Amino acid sequence: MQLRKVTAASAAVLALALTATACGSGKEDGGSGGGKKITIGIKIDQPGIGLKTPDGKYTGFDVDVATYVAKELGYDAKDIVFKETKSQDRETAIERGDVKFIAASYSINDERLQKVDFAGPYLLAHQDILIRADDDSIKSPADLNNKKLCSVAGSTSAKNVHDKLAPKAQLQTYGGYSECLTGLENKAVDALTTDDSILAGYASQQNFQGKFKLAGFKMTNENYGIGLKKGDADLKKKVNDALTKMVSDGAWDKAVKDNFGPANYKNEVAPKIGNIVK
Repeated sequence: MQLRKVTAASAAVLALALTATACGSGKEDGGSGGGKKITIGIKIDQPGIGLKTPDGKYTGFDVDVATYVAKELGYDAKDIVFKETKSQDRETAIERGDVKFIAASYSINDERLQKVDFAGPYLLAHQDILIRADDDSIKSPADLNNKKLCSVAGSTSAKNVHDKLAPKAQLQTYGGYSECLTGLENKAVDALTTDDSILAGYASQQNFQGKFKLAGFKMTNENYGIGLKKGDADLKKKVNDALTKMVSDGAWDKAVKDNFGPANYKNEVAPKIGNIVK
């Protein structure tokens, strides 16, 4: 008799536990909200773009864009799970369903469009040069000849400048952009190159404000889009509608000012949806 009582009690506890688990599973619901979670891929090491701070918060223009879009899809901020998505892993993360979408300085190009779809673009960036604020010797890419140009391991930006614009530039390889900025500040290198939005984000950090400036060379066009699973036309339309609203209600301009303002970033106006600048 005692054994049956224990068994019945255990069964009741188990049933309650299963009910609680089902109610709080945190699974995604395809964009209808309802308290469930949405996982979004971002960068977590790019100040001004996507950065995870020591206290566990996420900041940056892409984070602001992703949060706005998620809200329009029906998710509160507390329902968003940000997931670091490195450049080489972005297509795989989308294809596997690890993330609902990706906002991570993700340039739209023909090669990527073979594997994923894009909403947007939501920002037109350009490859540019960052130099010291008091340096007036570099007025064109050709002036980088015989200058020390910081090259980040794994990036092709500096090599492209060397190969196409300044063949006598001296490439100095560093482990990351933060190291490049320290080298630039200490005059170990003369310039750093990557997307102007990324450069503006780094230069906007409190410890670097006023020390650097963007040259404004606009050497390439980089159309940042939101990466989506290929063929999901419904989600693509919803995200495009959210981006359009973000521009029209002023939230896009505010996000640009909040994240890039201290670097005096002369951003392009918000691109129209589907307007890919070659």
